[in-house]
Amino acid sequence: MNERVLVIVDDAFEMSTLVAALRLHDIDVIAEAKSESVGMNLLRRLQPDVVLLDMNVFGISAVKIAVKMRKENQGIGIVILTSCSDLRLMGESNDEVPAGAKILVKKSIVDFTVLCDAIRESKMAAIEQHKVTWINGNTSFQDHGVATLMAHLTNTQAEVLRLVANGMTNAQIGRTRYVSEKSVEQVISRVAQELHVQPDHNKNMRVQLVGEYYRWLGAPHH
Repeated sequence: MNERVLVIVDDAFEMSTLVAALRLHDIDVIAEAKSESVGMNLLRRLQPDVVLLDMNVFGISAVKIAVKMRKENQGIGIVILTSCSDLRLMGESNDEVPAGAKILVKKSIVDFTVLCDAIRESKMAAIEQHKVTWINGNTSFQDHGVATLMAHLTNTQAEVLRLVANGMTNAQIGRTRYVSEKSVEQVISRVAQELHVQPDHNKNMRVQLVGEYYRWLGAPHH
């Protein structure tokens, strides 16, 4: 029997193309939602087997929505689509993702059966409380190298990198994290070492770090 799927995506074009492709692959999409509130109402009313979420729905983290939905229905399968392979760089905690969830990096979905398989497996994974599974099978050799580097960052280092990318000065980061500006400088220096960003008189280190951040975030940048 096909799993009954609720899709929550706030972009109209992405929603229409995603739902059409799922139905072509015999996935039973029973409802679509573009907001958290509508999604929660549909969850309670229709009792889907699986919810498919885009990482951000009008600025609300899919992780937070997934946690709420799992409280409503402890056995619901969860599949999250994201452009980033480390949720810490988006200000989220990898540890908060509900057990059994499948997280797919969007650019890895070249063969749509990868997503369909994740949907079909997510219900049992939720019931049996499996570990969260990341699916990122279409990455290049270079991307795998960056993934290895990012995995070595501590939570503090990942957070400081995110704040640097958001344009905050060392002083502002220090006030946000309740540490000295000197401590922030040391963390940034350590992040640069971990990401193999070398001092260069022709390139600002912070600019290089921001480039690494956006490269891994999967967002377009210049």
